[in-house]
Amino acid sequence: MISSKVVREDILRMIHTAGSGHPGGSLSLVEILIYLYWKEMKIDPENPDWEDRDRLVLSKGHGAPALYSVLARRGYFSVDKLDSLRKLGSGLEGHPHMQSLPGLDCSTGSLGQGLGIAAGLALGLAMKKSPARVFCILGDGELQEGSIWESAMSIPALKQKNIIVVVDRNHVQLDDAVNKIMPVEPLAYKWRAFGWAVAECDGHDPADIERAFSTKANKPLVIIAETVKGKGISFMEDQAQWHGRVPDKEQLKKALGELK
Repeated sequence: MISSKVVREDILRMIHTAGSGHPGGSLSLVEILIYLYWKEMKIDPENPDWEDRDRLVLSKGHGAPALYSVLARRGYFSVDKLDSLRKLGSGLEGHPHMQSLPGLDCSTGSLGQGLGIAAGLALGLAMKKSPARVFCILGDGELQEGSIWESAMSIPALKQKNIIVVVDRNHVQLDDAVNKIMPVEPLAYKWRAFGWAVAECDGHDPADIERAFSTKANKPLVIIAETVKGKGISFMEDQAQWHGRVPDKEQLKKALGELK
């Protein structure tokens, strides 16, 4: 299993080199993605189109740098390719584009759409009697989108048990704290009211993440992962300004030094 430090270094270098990207919400995803790709998901990097593989829908598509790092470190493509983030023709687009890169199961970026796509994927797999599951990662600011709750209502109604949602609950969105813009609490209560099993965890603690994923439920499961936007970098943590800001040369040096 790769270390979270390596993935965070990749994220920072990629965004600095590209001159564009979203560090805050990428850094909050690291431990969740590492757990999924090394311990939870049934995948085969040498056969990325394996029909019965588990699927991932990164609904908060701006977290793509974290996903690209994990895919490269897991063996889907060369780590050297990470330096081409947001370069024309590289495949590492600013938001995931499934036809441009191996290992991507869904093109995302427009917030609010991922859960509906995941529900459709899960329904299709179930109709084929595939054992594959679908994992969908949502941002907490994204939960302000009404389409999320339409899907959250339909999935239990259709008794879809092959879908697991993870909410990256980092409490900060583009302009400010989530609860200052449009509160989403009481979050766990809302999901339960819609018919979901709910598990909560520290989204930066691998053991606690594993505990949450081991939850047994006879209904669809949502994991609310408490995270920190910009995790690991003191001047980025909990700061809305680092949602889509690029570290300059000195900031990159300072951030990499903190990770060491």
